[in-house]
Amino acid sequence: MSDEHPATPHVELDDPDLYRNRELSELAFQRRVLHEALDDRNPLLERVKFLSIFTSNMDEFFMKRVGGLKQQIAAEVTDRTPDGRTPEEQIEDIVETERPLFDRQTRCYHDDILPALAEAGVDIVDYETLTAAERSGLRDYFERSVLPTLTPLTFDPAHPFPFISNLSLSLAVLTRSNPDADVTFSRVKIPGNRPRLVAVDDDHTYVPLEQVVAANLDLLFPDVAVLDHSTFRVTRNAEVRRNEEVAEDLVDAIEDVLHERRFATVVRLELESGTPERVRNLLQEHLDVSEAETFVREGPLDFRDLMQLTELNLPDRKLEPWTPKPHPRLLESHLDAEGHSVFDEVQAEDVLVHHPYHSFTKTVHRFIDEAAHDPDVLAIKAAIYRTSRDSNIIESLIDAARNGKQVAVMVELKARFDEENNLHWVKRLEEEGIHVAYGTPGYKTHSKTTLVVREEGDDVELYSHVGTGNYHSETAKTYVDLGLLTADRDIGQDLVKLFNFFTGHSRHDEYRKLLIAPGNMREQFTELVRTEADVARNGGDARIVAKMNRLEDPAMVRELYEASQAGVDIDLVVRDICRLVPGVEGVSENVDVYSIVGRFLEHARIWYFENDDPGFYIGSADWMARNLDNRVECVAPVENERLQNELWTVLEANLSDNRKRWRLRPDGRYEQLRPEDGEPVVSVQELLMERARAAARDAEGLDWADRTD
Repeated sequence: MSDEHPATPHVELDDPDLYRNRELSELAFQRRVLHEALDDRNPLLERVKFLSIFTSNMDEFFMKRVGGLKQQIAAEVTDRTPDGRTPEEQIEDIVETERPLFDRQTRCYHDDILPALAEAGVDIVDYETLTAAERSGLRDYFERSVLPTLTPLTFDPAHPFPFISNLSLSLAVLTRSNPDADVTFSRVKIPGNRPRLVAVDDDHTYVPLEQVVAANLDLLFPDVAVLDHSTFRVTRNAEVRRNEEVAEDLVDAIEDVLHERRFATVVRLELESGTPERVRNLLQEHLDVSEAETFVREGPLDFRDLMQLTELNLPDRKLEPWTPKPHPRLLESHLDAEGHSVFDEVQAEDVLVHHPYHSFTKTVHRFIDEAAHDPDVLAIKAAIYRTSRDSNIIESLIDAARNGKQVAVMVELKARFDEENNLHWVKRLEEEGIHVAYGTPGYKTHSKTTLVVREEGDDVELYSHVGTGNYHSETAKTYVDLGLLTADRDIGQDLVKLFNFFTGHSRHDEYRKLLIAPGNMREQFTELVRTEADVARNGGDARIVAKMNRLEDPAMVRELYEASQAGVDIDLVVRDICRLVPGVEGVSENVDVYSIVGRFLEHARIWYFENDDPGFYIGSADWMARNLDNRVECVAPVENERLQNELWTVLEANLSDNRKRWRLRPDGRYEQLRPEDGEPVVSVQELLMERARAAARDAEGLDWADRTD
């Protein structure tokens, strides 16, 4: 970055060239995800994992983003994005970008992954290569365990075209009952509740399930000739919504959305190479899919089930397992020795937890569970966006209600793809007599907050948790997130207002310390950036370091451009979507943009503003229009100096990574940073794992390497 701050030339900041396209930026992120599968520096099963993740991510991209764009086209929307594209132009660019990515994924599987698996003693083979004895064994398996689950659906004058469920793998089967009869099409769904990779005699040779089914179609279609078969897969639009303002019952509305999503329009048809033309034409006609929406793949159509292989007992082909460590200040032995509760520790000083380096179970869940069983706790209020199907957090809240505490839970029913799970928990909580709010009309509640009200002597104290991640014990093991546990009275009072908004819809725009959307968040972030610019213009040291998942909001991008023009040094660590173009003369030469893709999903949001009084913030919001304007979000200041130092260490580690860090170039391409000759390899995630391991070991004086969570 430049240390000099020359006079800023006039540049039109509305120029579309200064804003990267949202969809293409997301596809650039997916390219970085795919790179983890291509990178032979990664252990084999880690590469397999990312091959699977790439497929899951791209499925979601088509369901959400492509589906939404197609809805815009159907509605004849012609508005252009900040980068100057219409919906039609974006679809064209997506298709042009997406096809090479899937081709590269397929080549990686055939040319790299399969040979490497074979070298490790694991063979994924074609059914036709098996011996007669092996085929006989699989035929027995098919008759016993697969055939009873199959339901062939035939399309003929007596049967309508079968429904094809979203993301299901299917066989298109062509049959003829006699030489003079017409050819009949049938669809056979490959069961998702059977292992996709079927073991052959031992645990180290596998055949894809669809090949086992295809080889035994004579058992499914006796007395007819099977002429041909091929696999196909459809992706349906997930952008199905309801008008909350007119919905009489939000639960019923969400259930309707789930039903309609199942039957939503098809946005992508995937065919294996060699699919008969008549099958291709028939599927396109009856699924109402164009040639541009049809994708022919070489090899497997769905790599998600490769995740099955990551459980193989091949320790030398996978990363060393990571067990989240206890937080040094919340160690049970430490608290027991001092006779302290979690609340005593938080009252003494704020606690910053960092997952998955710190155990979610022994920090955040312990905070809520201890509150549920503490006789001095009067009330617990929690906002749940996503949680696990067997959520210990929910069970602790139920325990709290049974123990006579006032419990209020905000469960966001509109959390995409978690609606059904959240409906389950809403009904369970209501059965226990707990007050449940479903959301706020017009907004999606994305904040991750808990408030505990505790009686202490003659006073009532407020204990708060403000986090960047979900109350989800499983994802907390693989998502990088932060959480602040604090007894700060102002933050507690702000959360009182926020929860009143959830349950009573009494919106507040003024808060003592928290940045809340809708409310003061956009205004406060804008002011923080502008203050930094003023410091730079006055010759002071000005710097912004921000870490987030996505930077999409054009107004915030413009604020950063103006800050850069004023001379503010800006480092951005943005996991995926980033509209900002760095390194543009006269606009963003003081901005560097990085992205980190590693074994854990980077999910934390951190902001640092240097000015004359350095400030740190963490919270749930990205700098996206939807977060700042259309969601309920919560960001908290971190004011404790020791915790500020911890956050700065985290940011510095992100900016020193030369193993998993990518730099965004002005031309929109990302380049991965690598160590210079003789320079040590630095991975931020490995570094923070080691720090957590050492801190836990030092705190208890034990070797934690073999301890379990």
